[in-house]
Amino acid sequence: MKKLFIISNESILSHQGNFFCDNIDTKSITEGLSNQFETYLIARKSNKSRFHKINFNNIKTYSFILTFLFEIIKTFNERNCKYLVISISPYTFFASVLIKLFNKKSIVYLRSDGYGEYSSILGFIGPAIYHCMFSIVTRICSLISCRTYILRGKKGHILSPSQINNSWLIDKKKEEDIQSAQTRLLYVGRIRVEKGIFSFLKIFKQKKNNDIFTIVGAEKANTNKIHQEDVKVCEIETNEERLIKIYDQNHIFVLPSFTEGHPMVLLESLSRLRPVIIFPEIKHVIGNKKGIFVANRNSKSFFETVNYIKQNYKNIQKDMEQNQLPTKSKFIKELGNLMLNSEHTTK
Repeated sequence: MKKLFIISNESILSHQGNFFCDNIDTKSITEGLSNQFETYLIARKSNKSRFHKINFNNIKTYSFILTFLFEIIKTFNERNCKYLVISISPYTFFASVLIKLFNKKSIVYLRSDGYGEYSSILGFIGPAIYHCMFSIVTRICSLISCRTYILRGKKGHILSPSQINNSWLIDKKKEEDIQSAQTRLLYVGRIRVEKGIFSFLKIFKQKKNNDIFTIVGAEKANTNKIHQEDVKVCEIETNEERLIKIYDQNHIFVLPSFTEGHPMVLLESLSRLRPVIIFPEIKHVIGNKKGIFVANRNSKSFFETVNYIKQNYKNIQKDMEQNQLPTKSKFIKELGNLMLNSEHTTK
């Protein structure tokens, strides 16, 4: 069995022999590929609570970039191994350069638009910093992405990541009529500036009805960070059955992000026949999927969109049944085959 080193910027908590992360994609890729490779994960060390338990133990974490990179250097004595680098960050950028300097080859998986993310976090200087790293990495590594636009004209394989399994696709709860009902809006995701949640809360504050908004994604210490009428903030939900129930209990999903590549929560919402409202910055996520509506980032446009969905809910759900959504098993299989069939085995 070939060895696979997954190199990630993800912060991972080690606690009593178990490992935890916040990004479900890191968990599923590591667990999934361990069935095809002798897999090792090298990542950053976290001292904070993380929510998703990784059912996998070949993990090494480091607090400092030099020890992180030294661990990667130690792998260069291995034969017949492969390197999968997840996303571009300072840690993974220097890791990619090291791999190239030692005449090894790696595949970099770009999950989201780094230009947009760095801009929302660092302001005007953010895209310039990311551009420097992106320009070098895309010259020395092969690429995988979930969207063509993320590659910015560079050659790479396009895959459709997903966390959807059969549980999401059965026993779907339809709503016959919600026109007269109290509209229940939902957001599932991290409470971060770049996710647009604070921007959206300003819009929701201007509502003129009794709509309610539930946020699922708070860290335990931050559940009381948001104080707003008709807004309920819940911790991250890691239990799949309970999470499905949360989607079913609400009417409309709101994805207010300023940047997204291939959002898993969008697929989860569509799988449960819950319409999704997004904003123009991420309209590229629509593709051929039905049930996604674009509103301008202001209260007038947003609540007009909500009212349209309410008035046409039954027909919208009927259209959504036609969606052909990617599944987790298909994604992991395609990613594994791509790694196995690549020409990036070290000599």
